[in-house]
Amino acid sequence: MAYRSIVVRLDTGEHAHPRLELALSLARRFDAHLTGMYSFFMPDPRLLYVMAGSADYYASHEPMRTERRAALERLFRAELGRANVSGEWIAVDQYPPDAVPNLGRCADLIVAGQDDPNDPEAYAGDHFTENLVMSIGLPVLLVPYTRPSAAPGQHIMVAWDGSREATRAAHDALPFMRHAARTTIVTVNGAKSYPFRNRVSGADIAAVIARHGVNVEVAVIETGASMSTGDALLSKVADMGADLLVMGAYGHARWHELMMGGTTRTILSSMTVPVLMSH
Repeated sequence: MAYRSIVVRLDTGEHAHPRLELALSLARRFDAHLTGMYSFFMPDPRLLYVMAGSADYYASHEPMRTERRAALERLFRAELGRANVSGEWIAVDQYPPDAVPNLGRCADLIVAGQDDPNDPEAYAGDHFTENLVMSIGLPVLLVPYTRPSAAPGQHIMVAWDGSREATRAAHDALPFMRHAARTTIVTVNGAKSYPFRNRVSGADIAAVIARHGVNVEVAVIETGASMSTGDALLSKVADMGADLLVMGAYGHARWHELMMGGTTRTILSSMTVPVLMSH
């Protein structure tokens, strides 16, 4: 597998430019075609008047949003030329939680941003990120808003519990691993998400990955009763100096409510490095 088509989701939020730079770096690394997909959430006008102040907000910010969108498109096209990367710009005027997964499925990798509750210009809909990861059927690289970084992948940490989701994520991340200086498979003792007796061991999946020419090692995290699996993974990322976390995303739909696993929720809300998630 290789990433030959990458889609980066863009908006008028303050983190769109760093996300674009990261996606361009990945497109150069993987010799990929890059699609800049601009999407912005615009509620039904009939609903604006039942949300206090919302109509005024969207009206007053529309000129700024239009200017930023045009500037972002100019930047995107100019950077494609400077980087000698093939690509295209797509502006999505439909509801982002529906349109982005539908259009994004014609790609190998999606680059999106972590939800930022303090940046209304980046808002794409309730639980947009969770729905994107769970519905698109592709690996999604999520970029944290707290610490925009250069293109990740020098030291990769793979969260492994032997589950279907973890298996999918590990294989989806192979293009990153082939370019990495170091990959570490991390298992968590005490994790309850998958029956221990049914697990494929970290050593076994490391052997499979090593056959792809990856420099891989195995580590184990011991957790006590006071630390969740998500917190343990984030702590290990910091201790190891990893710059990319790879993990499976756990969740399911119950009626009209999206139920995410506890570890997935923790990582989505508190990520400190880019995270490649697959479901």
